Amino acid sequence: MDDAELLMDAYRSQATASVRAKLDALLDLERLRDPRVVPLLLEVLDDRREPMAVRIHILKRLRNAELMRNYRPAIAEAMLRLLSNRSGPDLRLEATLALAQFTDMEDVLAALGGIALDPLEPIDLRYSAFTSLQQAGPTPECVSLLRQLSADEMLGPAAVRVLSSWRIQ
Repeated sequence: MDDAELLMDAYRSQATASVRAKLDALLDLERLRDPRVVPLLLEVLDDRREPMAVRIHILKRLRNAELMRNYRPAIAEAMLRLLSNRSGPDLRLEATLALAQFTDMEDVLAALGGIALDPLEPIDLRYSAFTSLQQAGPTPECVSLLRQLSADEMLGPAAVRVLSSWRIQ
């Protein structure tokens, strides 16, 4: 067994460990920069029994990590599941922000648009979805979503400004 396998097994064996111990173990794994760690991170991210702080930590790492291209679809799908499962508000917010790095993946723009356009969602979540859409740039789907959003009472003026900055009427 190499270091990555040992550390992954160690993490899996500490189901009842404290949040601090789990975060320390994850930091040790992340230092390895081994692509085999990504499936474990996704497994933990999907596990509702894991502490919220651990899951949010993983989302932040997945958001900022240079990930192997092969894992991008799986990462985007895991983040989309967090949105659709109505996870905790902090987790949903982090997933919405993280999805800005995955707007080229299938269903991501539609999910972000759905949140941004939903007046029943919290405004901070809607705004995060809007900023993630903005980072996608002027793709046809994104332009269509921002045009719809331009009629929104809260986010409409911001959507109009983005469309204008893209030189789109």
